[in-house]
Amino acid sequence: MEIAQLRTFVHVAELGSLSKASGRLRIAQPALSRQIRMLEEELGVRLFERHGRGMIITEQGRNVLKHAVRVIAELDELRASAAGSEAPLSGHVAIGISPTVADVVSVPFVTAFRTQYPGVMVQLVSAYTGYLLDSLYRGEIDLAVLYDPRVTRSLRSEPLMQESLFLIGPADMEVSGESAVSFAEMARMPLLLPSTRHGLRNILERFAEEAGVSLNVTVEMDSYTAMKDLVRHGHGYTILPLAPIYEDVAAGRLVAVPICNPSPTRQLVLSYPSDRPVSRAAQLAGESLSRIMVEQVNRGIWRGEPLTKGRTDGANELDITGRRSLRIKE
Repeated sequence: MEIAQLRTFVHVAELGSLSKASGRLRIAQPALSRQIRMLEEELGVRLFERHGRGMIITEQGRNVLKHAVRVIAELDELRASAAGSEAPLSGHVAIGISPTVADVVSVPFVTAFRTQYPGVMVQLVSAYTGYLLDSLYRGEIDLAVLYDPRVTRSLRSEPLMQESLFLIGPADMEVSGESAVSFAEMARMPLLLPSTRHGLRNILERFAEEAGVSLNVTVEMDSYTAMKDLVRHGHGYTILPLAPIYEDVAAGRLVAVPICNPSPTRQLVLSYPSDRPVSRAAQLAGESLSRIMVEQVNRGIWRGEPLTKGRTDGANELDITGRRSLRIKE
């Protein structure tokens, strides 16, 4: 068994295709196919099911993948330790981010991280919390920004932010009151929300239960981009954090209104698997993500309370309503 075989196996498992892995690794496809075949012969198991559209990892392959990822991570750490902290960082880091977070942090993170560590290949995986948790457990990603994850010994989590949620409406939205809408009033509006498989929906249902009301959900949609489009065209209202719709609000395409009595929030955490070592690249990527999110709060793009270093003093007011000139205060 050779390290090159394990690396090839991990990349093919991730991409689901020999041709895609060939393009990434810049190695001829027949050579990769031979490495996978030799690894299967060595282990005595079938790692993939081959078909015309690619390669699907088997159950035995998933078990092998967990160990292969750990072996490669240990080797990368060994090289980094031997080279010292001043040596250029290299390798690969896979980061899981929810869609609403990805829209806000992807560009500044990749810009900052790739500028500082050009030798590291960055992989961003955008998916909902449940999928990212599974990917962390399987060793497919190295770290993830998650919303209210289940407490488990398999994760080492660091709190990042308590994020505020807003009622989002079309540009011509009319709201009673000067600065906020009550949770009870919001619950009666026609709401466009994710399905119950989505963490945001579960959080809102918990707040509704505590407030003694039921949410008037008229459309379920697990794509927040589609939800924004439906809201813009007057099909109802949704509930989202400010960050992913900041530009829409600033441009007057949407309106964001605070919710009170109670004010719904959700917590973001940075999570690493606790059952395997965290690479230096993953640790530095997590620190970079944390700094960027605090900076977004300080700039008023993200509405919430940082739970990490670099807290904002919350002194600035922010106009987030586009045409209605509603101002939000801490």
